[in-house]
Amino acid sequence: MSLSPSFPLDNQVKIRSRPRQHRNRLLIVGTGFVADFYMMSLARFQNIVVLKAYDTDEKRLAAFCAYWRIEPARSLDELLQVEADLVLNLTNPKSHFAVSRFCLEAGFHVYSEKPLATSMADAEALYALALRKELMLASAPCSVLGEAAQTAIAALRADRIGAVRLVYAELDDGFLMKAPFREWRSVSGAPWPYRDELSVGCTLEHAGYYLTWLIAMFGPVETVVSASAETIPGKLEGVDALAADYTCATLFFSCGVVARLTCSIVASHDHRLRVFGEKGVLEFRHSWNNHAAVRVRKRYVLRRLLIDSPWARRVRLTGASHPRAPRWGATAMNFALGPVEVLTSLEEGRPCRLSTQFGLHLNEVTLAVQEGGGCHEMRTSCSPIEPMPWAVLR
Repeated sequence: MSLSPSFPLDNQVKIRSRPRQHRNRLLIVGTGFVADFYMMSLARFQNIVVLKAYDTDEKRLAAFCAYWRIEPARSLDELLQVEADLVLNLTNPKSHFAVSRFCLEAGFHVYSEKPLATSMADAEALYALALRKELMLASAPCSVLGEAAQTAIAALRADRIGAVRLVYAELDDGFLMKAPFREWRSVSGAPWPYRDELSVGCTLEHAGYYLTWLIAMFGPVETVVSASAETIPGKLEGVDALAADYTCATLFFSCGVVARLTCSIVASHDHRLRVFGEKGVLEFRHSWNNHAAVRVRKRYVLRRLLIDSPWARRVRLTGASHPRAPRWGATAMNFALGPVEVLTSLEEGRPCRLSTQFGLHLNEVTLAVQEGGGCHEMRTSCSPIEPMPWAVLR
C-alpha cells in the first residue's frame, strides 16, 4: 500500500534544522511518573542538557525540579521562550494533542509520549501542522531502537528462521486491580497515574511496545481485525465505563505476514514475542528490557516427527549497542533513545527512524486495536525503518 498525497514519504518531507551549536538542549512539559524514567535515561548521555521543565501541578513541578536540579518554568509560554532543540511532551495522554500543537506552533520539534493523540483526527492535524512548519514530530515508545529489538530485526533479515508466516505478541500485565498500584511512586515522588492509565486503557498505553517492533520488522499494516472488552467493571469509583482492559487483534501486514497481538490487565503477566518461520522460531520474553535475550529455536524432523528443538540459541550482536538505563521495577528501558534519535537525525540531516509518518501509522493501528468492533482498513502507511548502525550479528 502506498501513501496518499496527503501523507508523503519520509524522504519527501522537508525538516527545518537548528543551529549546530544547539542540538542537545531539551525542554520538558509534564513532570509526572514517566518523566523520571526519561531523566534517568538522559543522564546516560553526557552531551544532552535539560534546560527547563513545566507542569500545571506546581507542587509536582517543584518536587521534580528540586530532585533533578532543573529550573522550573511558570507557564508553557515562559518555557517556550528558551532557546532549545526539542520539547519532550510527557503530559497525560488526553493532553498530548493540545501540548504538541502549542509547541509546534511555537516552532519547536516535538517528541511525544504515547499515544501521539487519542483520536486520528487529532493525530492527522498534528501531522499536517508538523509538515507545514517543517518540524519533526516523533512519538514513543522507542524500545524498537533498543538492543533487543534491533537484534531480533537483524536475525530476521539474516534469515535465521526462514520465511516468516505468523507472529504471536503478548502484552498481558497480570491482574492489575489486585496490585498495590495506589502506592507506586517514581524516584522523585510522583504517584503512578492510575486514573489516566485505566481511562485511556492498557492498549493505548502498551500496544506500541510491540507494534513498533512489528512495523519495523514487516513494514506497514494494511488491515486490523480486533475485538475488545471491559472484563472488570467498576475499576474506579464513580466511573461507569472505562477503556477496554482486554484487546485481541489480528494484524495483516502489506508484506503478507499475519500477527496476533493481545493486551490486558487481567491475564497473568506475559510479554512474550514469538515469530514463527519456516525453519524455526524467534523468541523473546521481556518487552520492557532493552537488553533481554533474543533466541532462535530450530525446527527438525526426528523419526517422522516434526520437533521444535528443546534448546534455543541466543542471538548476539558483535559489539556495544547503546547505554544501559538503570532497572526500576519491571522496567529496564532507555527512554532517551527516541529523543537522541531525533536530535541525531537533525544533526545528520537524514530522516528520523521514528518519523512523523511512522508515528501517525502507529497511532492509527493502535486505535484500531483499541476500538475493536471488527475490521479496520488502514488509511496511513510508513517507510521502512533503517536498522541502527551497530545492529550487526555475530
